[in-house]
Amino acid sequence: MSASAALGVTAGLLSVGAPAQAAPGGCPNLYVVAVPGTWETGTAATNPGAPGMLAGVTDGLRGADIRTDYVYYAATAFPWEGEVYGASKQQAVNYSRGLLEAMQASCPATRFAIIGYSQGADAAGDLASEIGTGRSTIRPEKVAAVGLLSDPQRSPTDALIGPMVPGGGAAGPRAGGFGWISDRTVTFCAPGDLYCSTENDDYVTRVAGFAATNSDPGSSDSPDIATEGGALLRDLVGAGGIPTLQNQLTEQANLQRAGDLAVFYGSGAHQNYQGYVVDAAGNTPTTWLANWLRDKA
Repeated sequence: MSASAALGVTAGLLSVGAPAQAAPGGCPNLYVVAVPGTWETGTAATNPGAPGMLAGVTDGLRGADIRTDYVYYAATAFPWEGEVYGASKQQAVNYSRGLLEAMQASCPATRFAIIGYSQGADAAGDLASEIGTGRSTIRPEKVAAVGLLSDPQRSPTDALIGPMVPGGGAAGPRAGGFGWISDRTVTFCAPGDLYCSTENDDYVTRVAGFAATNSDPGSSDSPDIATEGGALLRDLVGAGGIPTLQNQLTEQANLQRAGDLAVFYGSGAHQNYQGYVVDAAGNTPTTWLANWLRDKA
């Protein structure tokens, strides 16, 4: 196991209890790694925080043969908080990977689920993509389910549960998608949540989102950054190039964007994943995901 993976096992863990019934050797049928969103947690040495939005999922798993571990990580976004967004997200990816590697080594028959919200969905989705495209020590067949709430890298082609929303994630889609585990990966995006539903022609937001998610000093080492950045550049060039971007940065356009953002932040759309209905049974994203994971156990 790598040093970062080992650190993930020891420092990146918040357990929410063992399963009610343990499989032989104490191994659960399903092991869930849950990654909270920005400001919902912190490093174990500072402020571990609470499960946050994902509590609406994991509270519904009690009594099943499921073990859930939450991930401690910086969960910050700005340099003055200690870690820029990209570095914070990479920390979450590394810690989550370490937890799965440890469980894979100790419980060969246990299957995995990865869930995340907001920045946590960004990290969980990156790890799922890594696994599904064969770039991980985690075997794809071990993954039973991936659930992402407000994924900033949501692709319009991802399996969306609930009402249709325009565009995609503010940071643009992942290169290669989810590969071999696409059929076990679902995403949720609340209507009006700009983090996961940015209009395709809003290039200012898309450029800013791409820059934020790749703000880790080591981001340039990623094999995906050139592919994802190239896709964004091709879209921009096809829409008129730099003049189009300049038109979206005029004083009037900036005032309109500021107003739109004020409406978004005031709407609470990003915090609505326990509130809107996604199916005929009346499930919300969190109850739908809890039921789905219980069925996987």
